[in-house]
Amino acid sequence: MIMPRGSDQLLLPANPLFIVFTLLVALTVDMIPFGRVPWMPELLAVVLVFWGVHQPRRVGVGWAFFFGLLIDVHHGALLGQHALSYSLLSFGAIALHRRLPWFGLPTQAMHVLPLFVLAHLLALVVRMMVGGMWPGWGLVLAPLLEALLWPVASVLLLAPQRRAPDRDVNRPL
Repeated sequence: MIMPRGSDQLLLPANPLFIVFTLLVALTVDMIPFGRVPWMPELLAVVLVFWGVHQPRRVGVGWAFFFGLLIDVHHGALLGQHALSYSLLSFGAIALHRRLPWFGLPTQAMHVLPLFVLAHLLALVVRMMVGGMWPGWGLVLAPLLEALLWPVASVLLLAPQRRAPDRDVNRPL
């Protein structure tokens, strides 16, 4: 197997329970009531894109749509607004899943930034079409902060896959 340039070891398979756990934690964090802050990054969107890139057969557009509906119901938004933008994010992540691991983390963040911008733009257009209020120019910061969270999410979510396949007393990891 040809390994991507930035990786120094083969990764273990991702545990499906860990994937579900991270998605539920991100959903819970997104449901914490911080008030209406337009620049707040959506952690669930970052985690959905991450798993769409690294595990496209397990986390696809259907899961993104489902979690988007949950966020719509929780926020009291137009039903389908987040579902549509998360589905677009997931589709874009699956489209990038073969190319993205070949780059370093800063370059990966630059590659996923247009996905986050497009998702926020789509949600804004849907909100404005139904007569919603303009959230302000702080909305521009949200995709930038999500792209800045990409390297942190990559390090944290790939950590369980980087451990040794079998434990050994002579090997510390």
